[in-house]
Amino acid sequence: MPAYIRPQHTFGKLIPTTTMSLNKSLIFALFGLLATLAVGQAERVRYDNYRLYKANAANEAQLAVLKNLEGSTDSILFLDGVHIVGKDVQMVVAPHKVPDLLDLMGKAEIKYELQSKDFQKSMDEVDEKVAIKGRASTDYNWVQYYELDDTYTWMQSLAKKYPNAVTLIEGGKTYQGRSILGLKISKSGAEKPGIFLEAGIHAREWIAPAAATYIINQLLTSEVDSVKNLAENYNWYVIPHANPDGFVYTHTNDRLWRKTRTPYGSCYGADPNRNWAFHWNEVGASSSACSDTYAGPKAFSEIETQSLSEYIASIKDKIQLYISLHAYSQYLLYPYGHTKSLPDNVKDYQQVFNAAVSAVSKRYNTKYTGGNVYDAIYPAAGASIDWAYGTQGVRMSFCYELRPSSTSYATGFRLPAAQIIPASEELLDSIVAMVSEVKTLGYFD
Repeated sequence: MPAYIRPQHTFGKLIPTTTMSLNKSLIFALFGLLATLAVGQAERVRYDNYRLYKANAANEAQLAVLKNLEGSTDSILFLDGVHIVGKDVQMVVAPHKVPDLLDLMGKAEIKYELQSKDFQKSMDEVDEKVAIKGRASTDYNWVQYYELDDTYTWMQSLAKKYPNAVTLIEGGKTYQGRSILGLKISKSGAEKPGIFLEAGIHAREWIAPAAATYIINQLLTSEVDSVKNLAENYNWYVIPHANPDGFVYTHTNDRLWRKTRTPYGSCYGADPNRNWAFHWNEVGASSSACSDTYAGPKAFSEIETQSLSEYIASIKDKIQLYISLHAYSQYLLYPYGHTKSLPDNVKDYQQVFNAAVSAVSKRYNTKYTGGNVYDAIYPAAGASIDWAYGTQGVRMSFCYELRPSSTSYATGFRLPAAQIIPASEELLDSIVAMVSEVKTLGYFD
């Protein structure tokens, strides 16, 4: 396909069956044709000569212009949500679309800045270092990124290696029939306060599942007293990949894919972190199926969120702390995303926030900021942490936006593999402090 086309889908149209009798040679010919089509349409999406622009709407009228662009064409990919006046928005623009975009922004008097003349080249300069498939069973590590099957193989091996501490769990299913696998880690084997850790709900945010697996490994192997305390005194439920179909697609087709892979007309996928049934689609989401923030046709329209929510609901009485891992921008966030109104226990949230943000900086001097979702980043209804807090009685619910910082457009979702360990180490430092503060406040009692 031409380098400037970013497809919303992979598969060709289904060929209707008939009652005609087909001989073997025709059947084999059809299989060959379908295989050829599949290979051709599975070609990786590239962004050669795409421009990366940063735009900033100074008023509501300018914001409306950008909102109308979002999801209106495959030729412009928004890396940021278009929600707030005065907030920078990054757009990846196909070469043939640049004149139209600049003309539109010029007429609307929207300030913009060219950040990269060749977005593919900018991405290629980042060494993500993806592991050779099939190596995870023997040498799974955190100096490279892994594909879904290898992480699942590693998780299955842990359940065999630590039969008294690790249980393989299925948090749900996906549109394409994959399992949403996770681990329950219970070193004591007894009922303990519960912590639920969900990662990878946005497919392109590779550092999130990598950090989740790092935490799994540390809980099982660390000799550090503070980490051993986490492992021995709490039961952990960890889902590294809450959007497996999307994650696989980032490896096979489009590294910047965010959503699920459910077909919606000519477009594919809904944003699984705008699809939860708590103030669904009220603000900060799109009703356009082509948009990266498409909320879906209804709450829990996606089998991923529906099935995962059912699993969480089945153990809600065992969970006192919910943590969601995302990237990027180095934020720590708490409810709500649909409103400026704050949780009734906001003072406790602020106390935990201060302890966790302080701890995250101690090892590498990495600076996090944040607060309630609506004010700290942008309005965003239908997120998992709001749903856990608002409907499941989980009184402490946080979202980490991991490395890099919000100004690192050149890396962004493609965090170099060399940063997996330091990003995960400082995250674990922060979680240790978070859990300690939540315990002090009595939420685990």
